[in-house]
Amino acid sequence: MRINKYLADIGICSRREADRLIKAGKVNIDLKIADVGAILKDGDKIYLNGNLIGNFGSDKKPEKVVIAVNKPKGIVCTTTDNDRALNIVDYIGYPLRIYPIGRLDKESTGLILMTNQGELADRIMKAANCHDKEYFVTVNKCIDDNFIKKMSAGVYLHELKVKTRKCIVKKRGEKSFVIILTQGLNRQIRRMCAELGYKVTDLKRTRIMNIRLGALKSGEWRRLGSDEIKHIQDYKIKQLT
Repeated sequence: MRINKYLADIGICSRREADRLIKAGKVNIDLKIADVGAILKDGDKIYLNGNLIGNFGSDKKPEKVVIAVNKPKGIVCTTTDNDRALNIVDYIGYPLRIYPIGRLDKESTGLILMTNQGELADRIMKAANCHDKEYFVTVNKCIDDNFIKKMSAGVYLHELKVKTRKCIVKKRGEKSFVIILTQGLNRQIRRMCAELGYKVTDLKRTRIMNIRLGALKSGEWRRLGSDEIKHIQDYKIKQLT
């Protein structure tokens, strides 16, 4: 088994994140720094940041977990404390090792999925899958039809030197709207609004594919059912109605 798949299977991180950790020299197989693409053999001991995390061939696979969390403001979606803020993993305190699928920035709230299934995490995060994500956004001044039209058509982000994909945007109040994205650029909605002269004052993610935030209160979480996980795997983009 490749080392990145092993790290994903035991719930450390996704394969993509595993490759980043390996390239950074943070993963050892026995006493040797692991190479990207390294193949494990029975008896190999795997270390992450100097800590033993597994013994290939004798590990018991953990129970598969996927949970939906309503992330509060001020929590970061990382597995470290580099931001000097409470991270989502420590905040949830789940008894098994899980990690967030994708991110919500520190000041945003709402739905984020967490898992120990690397394959599922990679499937969700692949931009080519065009999985849609829905947000409820409030800005600092009144919006009009021109704003909605420009947001829907895609906005050129000068800082990132890229134009966003076309998306679905629906006005929901004088200063609020719903937006459905099929990409996840860094702080994308905030950057889009800023390009049009607006500042986001509140941003909440309410849906990822078929999984909705629903009645989850801030800080609460629930486990996804097997039917929901299957729907994720079979999901096709829907239009906002």
